[in-house]
Amino acid sequence: MRTLVIIPTFNEAENINSVILKVLNSNTETEILIVDDNSPDGTSKIVEGIAKTDTRVHLLTRQNKAGLGTAYVAGFKYAIENGYDCVVEMDADLSHEPEEIPKFKQALSQADVAIGSRYAFGVSVLNWPMKRLLLSYGGNIFARVVTGVPVNDMTSGFKAFRIEVLKSISLEGIRSNGYAFQVEMNVRAYRRGFKIVEVPIVFTERRVGVSKMSKKIVFEAVKIVLILGVGRILRFLRLR
Repeated sequence: MRTLVIIPTFNEAENINSVILKVLNSNTETEILIVDDNSPDGTSKIVEGIAKTDTRVHLLTRQNKAGLGTAYVAGFKYAIENGYDCVVEMDADLSHEPEEIPKFKQALSQADVAIGSRYAFGVSVLNWPMKRLLLSYGGNIFARVVTGVPVNDMTSGFKAFRIEVLKSISLEGIRSNGYAFQVEMNVRAYRRGFKIVEVPIVFTERRVGVSKMSKKIVFEAVKIVLILGVGRILRFLRLR
């Protein structure tokens, strides 16, 4: 199964070399696409250097910081255009363990979407303050109840899609751009009848660099979940 791991970056020079090497070592059929938003710390220069010696590494540079959702959409389009079988999303800060990527590929042998879950098998989060953990855990309950998607970790950014799922979704119609993007993709896949499974992961808070979480991202997530919930109600009423 030819796999493309998409990693959006902005100022990840301290992490990017390590994460690329770990991903490449996880599986010989795995390739990487770094989608960099013109990081001023030189992230793209490091990637360019690695790509010169390893053809499995690809770089897509954007001129401005345009957000997580649009970075993944750009990566999805690249994957479709270049004939990959599946796509893996992951962060650049080593909070997601590259050695777990084979578990996602194995899960896709019987499902269409595989989500790396922090909450389906107990709570598997390391080094988060209690406030952040409660916000995440409560937010996932809220997203699951409002949208009706039976997934425990709706906001997980470590996940995999069969390429057929991405081809079926109108990528131009994606409304969200922050962490709500993960919820929206789950909802769109679920409502198209694709099978979603959760696989256990351990999430570790980044050791270097700065978290991209902000109040703006949280507010966007709440707004998008409510919009998707209204869509669920309207769909129910049309089917009656």
